[in-house]
Amino acid sequence: MDRPPVDGAPLDRRAESTLAEQIAARYAHRIRERTLAGGARLPSVRECARRHAVSPHTVVAAYDQLLAQGLVEARRQRGFFVRDGRMGDAGESGAAHRAAGARPLPISATALIRGMFQPPGGRPMPGLGTLPADWLDLPLLAGALRKVSSGAQLGALSLQYGDPAGEPRLREALARKLAGVGVDAAAAQIVTTVGATHALDIVTRSLLRAGDAVLVDEPGWSVEYARLAALGMRVLPVPRGDDGPDLAAMERLIEGSPAHERPRLYVTVSVLHNPTGASLSLQAAHKVLQLAQRRDLLVVEDDTYSHLAPPHLPRLAALDALERTVYVSGFSKILVPNWRVGYLAAPARLVDRFVDTKLLSTLTTPALTEMALAHCLEHGLLRRHVERVAAKLAAARARTVRLAEAHGCTFAAPPRGLFGWVDTGVDTERLAEALHGDWFIAPGALFHAVHRPSTLMRINFATSQDARFWRALERARKQHTTGQRRRAPARDAALIG
Repeated sequence: MDRPPVDGAPLDRRAESTLAEQIAARYAHRIRERTLAGGARLPSVRECARRHAVSPHTVVAAYDQLLAQGLVEARRQRGFFVRDGRMGDAGESGAAHRAAGARPLPISATALIRGMFQPPGGRPMPGLGTLPADWLDLPLLAGALRKVSSGAQLGALSLQYGDPAGEPRLREALARKLAGVGVDAAAAQIVTTVGATHALDIVTRSLLRAGDAVLVDEPGWSVEYARLAALGMRVLPVPRGDDGPDLAAMERLIEGSPAHERPRLYVTVSVLHNPTGASLSLQAAHKVLQLAQRRDLLVVEDDTYSHLAPPHLPRLAALDALERTVYVSGFSKILVPNWRVGYLAAPARLVDRFVDTKLLSTLTTPALTEMALAHCLEHGLLRRHVERVAAKLAAARARTVRLAEAHGCTFAAPPRGLFGWVDTGVDTERLAEALHGDWFIAPGALFHAVHRPSTLMRINFATSQDARFWRALERARKQHTTGQRRRAPARDAALIG
C-alpha cells in the first residue's frame, strides 16, 4: 500500500478520494507511525486550511474522520489532540476534564452511526445498532406503499406539504398503539418526527438553551451525549443500575448545581436500556416520578426498543399520564431503518411548541411513508412482523450467549432485548483497534459521558452469531494480555532504576 504524501505536499484534487479524506489519511498515517506523539496538538482548523489551501469546512470534515477512528480527541476551546493510548494517561485526561467541568464528546460517537451504513449484503457486525436486513419484511413494506399510493392518493400525499404535526391517520393509529402499553395519549398530543433521534432533538431545542443542564443515564447512548454536548448543554450523567437510575446520585447532581443552573430535564431509556438491556422496575419508576415532581423535572422517556419488550413493563408516561413526561419512540429498530418515522407524545401544553420547532427544522414529515406505516399498524401487519422478529431474536440471543461464554467473556448484565453488555476482561478500545478492518465493535468507553477505559463492550445479539468473530476476539484478547505481561518487567525495571 502506498504511503500517504508528506504533510506539506499538495493535495491531489483529481484523486478519487476527497480532500478531507486525503488530509485525514495523512494525519492518521503520522499518528500510527508515532511521528505525531500522543498528546500532540493538531494544527488549528484555520491553520490547517491555510496549509492545504482548502476551506475550514474541509478540515473539520477531516478531523471528524480522525475522531471517528478514535485517533484524536476534541478538547473544548483548545482544539484537537492525538489520543494517548496508555490507559493511565486516558484516566488522567478524564480526571482533568472532570476537574475543569468539561463535557468532551465520546471518542467515536459518530462511529456508531457510520457503522449503521453497511453496504448491501455486507457481513453483520457485532457493534451495529440495527437488525440485519434479511430479518426485515420487504414485501410487507412494498405492499403497504402500493396500498396507500394507488390512484389519486399519490398526488394528495406527494404534491403538497402534509399536516405539520404529522399524518392524522398515523397519529390516530399511534394513539391506539400507545394504549397497548398503558400510555393514554390523544392523537392531538402526538407529533411525528424524522426518527426517534429527531424527536429527542425537538424536545431539547424547544425547552432548553446552551448552558442548561441535562440529566442522562450512564452508561447510556453515546450519540445522545454527543448530540446534547453539540447543542452546548451541560451533560450530568446519572449511574444506571439494573432496575433504574441511582436516585441519590441524581439528587446530589441537582443539589450540587446553583439554583438557577439546576437541571430541568432527565433523558432516560426506561425499557431495554441501551447498552445494558435493563428495564425500570415499577418501584423505581414511581420513585423517579416522585423526584421529578419534587424537583420540577421533565422526564423524556426514550422507548425506542418498545417493540422488542413485553408490554407489561412499566412506562413512566403511563404511570404519569403524560403530566411530567414526554414519550419518544420510532420504528427504525424494528420495521425499516430508512423510512425514518418516529414520534413523540407530550403534555397538551407543550405540543404547539414542539410543532413550531419541527416546522423550523423539517417543515413537516413525509406523508407517504407515514400513511404506509399507519396501514401496517391498522391491519396488524407490524404486530405479526414483531412476533417473527422476537422469535428470531430469542434464538440469536441464546446462540450468542453460548459463543461469548465459550470464548472467555461474561455478561455484566443479564442478556435481554437486542443488546448485550459483555465483559471481555481487557480494554475494549484496544480490542477495537486490533479488530479494525475485519470486525466493528462498540467499546464500553463510548457509553460514558466522560471517556474512561472499559473492559466492556456492547454487542447486538442479532449480528453477533458468527463464530469467526468470537474466535478473532479471543485471539485479540490473548495478544493484549500477553503484551501487557511482556511490558510489565520493563516497567518494573524502569521503576527500580
